[in-house]
Amino acid sequence: MSGFSTDWLALREPFDRAACAGAIPAFDWPALAARLHAGHAGDAAVSVVDLGCGTGASLREIAPRLGGRQHWRLVDHDAGLLAAIPDILAAWAAACGFRMHADGERLTIEGADLCIEVDRVRSDLASGLEGAPLAAAQLVTASALLDLVSAEWLDALVARCRFVGAAVCWSLNVDDRLEWWPFDEGDAAVRARFQADQRRDKGFGPALGGAAAAHALRALRACGYAVAQAQSDWLVDGARGGTDGAMLRAMVEGVGGAAVAQAPSMATAMQAWQARRLAQLATLKLRVGHVDLVGWPERPAAPGAAPA
Repeated sequence: MSGFSTDWLALREPFDRAACAGAIPAFDWPALAARLHAGHAGDAAVSVVDLGCGTGASLREIAPRLGGRQHWRLVDHDAGLLAAIPDILAAWAAACGFRMHADGERLTIEGADLCIEVDRVRSDLASGLEGAPLAAAQLVTASALLDLVSAEWLDALVARCRFVGAAVCWSLNVDDRLEWWPFDEGDAAVRARFQADQRRDKGFGPALGGAAAAHALRALRACGYAVAQAQSDWLVDGARGGTDGAMLRAMVEGVGGAAVAQAPSMATAMQAWQARRLAQLATLKLRVGHVDLVGWPERPAAPGAAPA
């Protein structure tokens, strides 16, 4: 469940998309798009860097809201995910009525009042931000990433974004709300162990887990950002069947497995919870809490300031 296979990313995308759509009213995207495009003369492209891009879901979500000319650099450590991007973007472009073509490694997507140039960058973000092309970024995006990283890593990212004057859109950050219906007596114990699993080291140092959004909000405001936030929860209903049923199964298996890994001595109780929940898939409901953040610098960086 916490992996990054193309299958998992495809399974979660409809829930991510619905969650982000619910958060849209909290953010003034036209004003942010105007702010980004106003930084250029003529029709120069807005520069966007997407960290931990997966298969490009953030581009598909955000690029149509920005409009105009854009240059996206999609950054991920997984060569397999980067290799899957052209086919996935081609299918998305066709469904939206856009045109896509490739010029070597660069992809270009064109539509009415929209032209997106896409470069893919392989970089292991867990080893640091040096390989991420942030120097000219006007907007730095990340989806379902911040809860995987440490406080130190996130502070370094905020400092880098502030140094270059980039706006940020960091979406789908889990916030420790995990609610199942109907109630089960094992829910609280499983949730506690799952939250502990979310805070283990994912390669970036001890993970922030459900504290990520609050930490990012404080760090951005301390660096002079104006920040808007909104809940972007997954809502999964087994009565709908199909993808909802598949997601519920993945969540029950993933959450239960993570809980067992955190508390092997409680394996019998955790596995019993898992079995009960799997037997309820057709009537089970789940809310997974997330928070989206959109921020932009309100005041200039201090003279001579440099990222740590």
